[in-house]
Amino acid sequence: MSVTYTEADEERRRGVRRMKATATALLLLVAVIYTLATWAKSAGVTGWPGYVAAAAEAGMVGALADWFAVTALFRRPLGLPIPHTAIIPTKKDQLGEALGTFVGENFLSGEVVRARLHALNIAARLGAWLSEPAHADRVTAELATALRGALTVLRDADVQAVVGEAITRRAEAAEIAPGLGKTLDRIVTDGAHHRAVDLVCARAHDWLIEHGDSVMDAVQGGAPGWTPRFVDRRVGERVYKELLRFVTEMRDMPAHPARGALDRFLTDFATDLQGDTDTRQHVERLKSDLLARPEVQDIIASAWASVRSMIMSAAEDERSELRLRARASLLSLGARLTTDKQLQRKMEGWLEEAAAYVVTTYRKELTSLITETVASWDADQTSRKIEAHIGRDLQFIRINGTVVGALAGLVIYTVSHSLGG
Repeated sequence: MSVTYTEADEERRRGVRRMKATATALLLLVAVIYTLATWAKSAGVTGWPGYVAAAAEAGMVGALADWFAVTALFRRPLGLPIPHTAIIPTKKDQLGEALGTFVGENFLSGEVVRARLHALNIAARLGAWLSEPAHADRVTAELATALRGALTVLRDADVQAVVGEAITRRAEAAEIAPGLGKTLDRIVTDGAHHRAVDLVCARAHDWLIEHGDSVMDAVQGGAPGWTPRFVDRRVGERVYKELLRFVTEMRDMPAHPARGALDRFLTDFATDLQGDTDTRQHVERLKSDLLARPEVQDIIASAWASVRSMIMSAAEDERSELRLRARASLLSLGARLTTDKQLQRKMEGWLEEAAAYVVTTYRKELTSLITETVASWDADQTSRKIEAHIGRDLQFIRINGTVVGALAGLVIYTVSHSLGG
């Protein structure tokens, strides 16, 4: 795997080359000074040539020593196979492992992460940020975009299959008879079904008034063929009148015996739904048969399409109830996080524990990203990349070595000359 060089890296490399030229020029300068000082000394000039020559000589030694040290980091000096040189190319993998270990021990520890997150006071900052309406609008818009993206990526067929299976499995697993019995018992006890009975009786009365001829024709049509026609007509009229009288009385009399019978039937049925084994089993069989019908499965499967369309429309509409409620919730959360110290501590505790769990559980995977990445780099390109970043500062070491060496040589020569008399 090759290392990527950016334009910034190229600019750094040009800076390194300029500093190399400066350090080399300084080495050549002290070499020229040493040559001139030595020539002056051999020519019989006394005094200063000795001091200058000593300083220049020590400066050359310091410059050469630091040049060797700096060069040995990235390549073999003069191409010679000197031991412990070209350290970065030859020790790249070990450096990567050491760097990964260092990061894991000093950065990816639960204590460090907790302390850093606690110092940041994230909950209060987040609360202050969310309290701004513009920020709440931005988060709401981003959440809506993410929601639309997620719904777009999901395949309808897959989601419909999952939803259908989940609903069917949940309905099959749950026994509905006891719940239905309790609900029906409360309805009858509260008399909530009376309005439904009133409505049915009123509609039945109106239907009979409007379709009286149809009812009588139906009764006459079911009579035997040997009965006289006028008898059939009289029977039909009698049946119609009795049926209309019964429905009218049931509509107008809250204490009608038929109403009481209906109440008793519903009460008994509610009791059977909760305690009678046969009734409960019969209801479960009806439930299973109903769920197995293709029409019901189609309705369940199509529910996702309706829900998806509704959510997509709400997410796209800035004034939809979904987005307005989301925005209001974000503003409310921001206000609470700003003032509620207990909520701040709770949220920060969650964040700290979550972050600590991630870094401690996946520390090996995180550090292996460093070691494996470094191991995959080409050695020479890695060396050039690192040199581009730190080489300019290393060239200052060469310059400093030249100057410090010259000063040290001057001091040593001065002290030696003074002691020697």
